[in-house]
Amino acid sequence: MKHILSALVLNKPGVLAHVAGMFAARAFNIDSLAVGPTDDPSLSRMTIVVVGDDRVVEQVRKQLAKIISVVKVQDFVGQDTVSRDLMLISIACPPEKRPEMLALIEMFNAKTVDIGPKFVMVEVAGPESKIEAFIEACRPYGIKSLVRTGTVAMARQSHGKIEE
Repeated sequence: MKHILSALVLNKPGVLAHVAGMFAARAFNIDSLAVGPTDDPSLSRMTIVVVGDDRVVEQVRKQLAKIISVVKVQDFVGQDTVSRDLMLISIACPPEKRPEMLALIEMFNAKTVDIGPKFVMVEVAGPESKIEAFIEACRPYGIKSLVRTGTVAMARQSHGKIEE
């Protein structure tokens, strides 16, 4: 099962290496990792996606919480959350295929960020399933290159859903 862990950490050098080292020392794979500042300049938020059974992930969460530079750890499993990934993808696209590709981009509510003579670069943001579906839809055209961020997530604060 996929678990999204959110760790509020001190914003100082070496924290990422310490956290990654804890995962490596326990032979636990990180599926996705995103780190960024928070509204408090002294803190950063790490969003870590791991795959494992509840018992193992709970042990990892406890070990993570023991690290001195980790302020708070939260496992979003079972919670109503909003999660997003971001991808830039360069797709082979000669001029005769442009209308077809632009229709696909619009269908996925993506954004064209660069166009060349034989390619289109697209930005796609959304749930991981949307990113994966767009990749599969682009395979027949030929993917030249692709880069993705890790997942970022927050627990939903309301019961309403205003989601793309």
